[in-house]
Amino acid sequence: MKLQPLGDRVVLKQLAAEETTKSGIVLPGQNKEKPQQAEVIAVGPGGMVDGKEVTMQVKVGDNVIFSKYSGTEVKLDDEEYIIVKQNDILAIIA
Repeated sequence: MKLQPLGDRVVLKQLAAEETTKSGIVLPGQNKEKPQQAEVIAVGPGGMVDGKEVTMQVKVGDNVIFSKYSGTEVKLDDEEYIIVKQNDILAIIA
């Protein structure tokens, strides 16, 4: 099954959470904070959204940073994805 976002939406797959801190402390499962970094899996077509022309600035394969409390989590074929609007994406990691 494949997700195809509509409008200015983007499908993201979160990168794995770090299991140890930089100082070497191992974090138990509940203390791991989900990273706000993700890989772009699919991009909507853009176009007219709420009366404004939207040009998509991200592409499939980009690594991005997105807002902490944004998007909708979706589980499909035992994979977890997040669907966000393009303006919830803060930066592309180059």
